[in-house]
Amino acid sequence: MIGKLKGLIDSYGEDYVILDVQGVGYQVHCAARTLQALPSPGEAAVLSIETHVREDQIRLFGFRTDVEREWFRLLQTVQGVGAKVALAVLSTLPPADLANAIALRDKAAVARTPGVGPKVAERIVTELKDKAPAFASIDPAVVQLSGAVDDNNAPRPVSDAISALVNLGYGQPQAAAAIASAARTAGDSAETAQLIRLGLKELAK
Repeated sequence: MIGKLKGLIDSYGEDYVILDVQGVGYQVHCAARTLQALPSPGEAAVLSIETHVREDQIRLFGFRTDVEREWFRLLQTVQGVGAKVALAVLSTLPPADLANAIALRDKAAVARTPGVGPKVAERIVTELKDKAPAFASIDPAVVQLSGAVDDNNAPRPVSDAISALVNLGYGQPQAAAAIASAARTAGDSAETAQLIRLGLKELAK
């Protein structure tokens, strides 16, 4: 299996690049975000490769980092997500943003991907939620609280404070993050009004 290719950019197609490796041109399919970041034809490039072998064809998928390739693999473990959809998700969200969206159960962020409807976005967020925190750059306490709110296990003042911020027009993930930070500052015995006040301060930073 091919795991990495290093060569010169030969040319670009709509969703692929031809990478010249010592005279052999490899057609490598990439997310739009990856293609935009690659250099001009004639310049050197290195891509992490995922090889898909089928009876009638071999397809190469290229990524700028091993983490991006790992997300490509993870996404395809979700029912209804193939290589095309996985690339579309990575074209819409860089790996760090995708990890944060899944960790915070932000289905709307994932659903912004063309070709990904609410049901598939729901499955991605639900099935990968235990794997995302390892890649996410957010506070584990926020991830935990977002999960508790989603499962209706959050303390009443906390869930009421998040609802209040959502009613003010903030997104659920942003509201949950702000209230998680507020709850840490205020302690377990904080009342809803205090959490809302502190949460609004967080959002204003």
